[in-house]
Amino acid sequence: MSQRILVWDVPTRIFHWLLALSFSGAFLTAESERYRDIHVVLGYTLLGLIGFRLLWGFFGTRYAQFRSFMFKPGEIVSYVRSLFKGKPVHYVGHNPAGSMAIWLLLGLGISSGATGVMSFQDVGGEAVKELHEFVASAMLAVVSIHIAGVVVSSLMHRENLVRSMVTGFKSAEPDQGIRRSNLWLGVIILAAVVAFWVGYPATGLVTPSAIAAQAGHHDDD
Repeated sequence: MSQRILVWDVPTRIFHWLLALSFSGAFLTAESERYRDIHVVLGYTLLGLIGFRLLWGFFGTRYAQFRSFMFKPGEIVSYVRSLFKGKPVHYVGHNPAGSMAIWLLLGLGISSGATGVMSFQDVGGEAVKELHEFVASAMLAVVSIHIAGVVVSSLMHRENLVRSMVTGFKSAEPDQGIRRSNLWLGVIILAAVVAFWVGYPATGLVTPSAIAAQAGHHDDD
């Protein structure tokens, strides 16, 4: 008999929502010179979060580990077909379609962050800037598809996937849940991100152009 079980640990949930916030904020401030510092700090945050997620994919709890959502192409195709038939197979953790979105978001996130850092440090010129914008747009497209998939899956399975990523709980067999939420690690991640945001002006992450501009300012004095 199904019952309420813990599926998503706290670090995974903190990562998920901070990544969503960081990407959304970075994308919205991308074209604004006024909010450039916000764009940059959110970009660095995104890279740091993905760095954590790559480690947590090996050392995390059951459903956070990569091996729990490494599906073969045939399994992904089969699941997508079941969606169109209106009878998708239920998964306690990530389903095959969701796993595709996760892999793409991780890859695009790394690419977006890396090209963003290169552009911020004036490396690669206009080509890198254009690549950064392209990757960011591709990531937005994947995010949009992922959100649509979450809505469709929630309706078909009659479970609120958004709420489960907030609370960590789902309905499934008792032996399918995880035992530890790792609250302590989630608190550390959140505190580290907030500390980085607050202390960003003192981190020394400045571009060569900013250094040159500052030097020119002093010369004028």
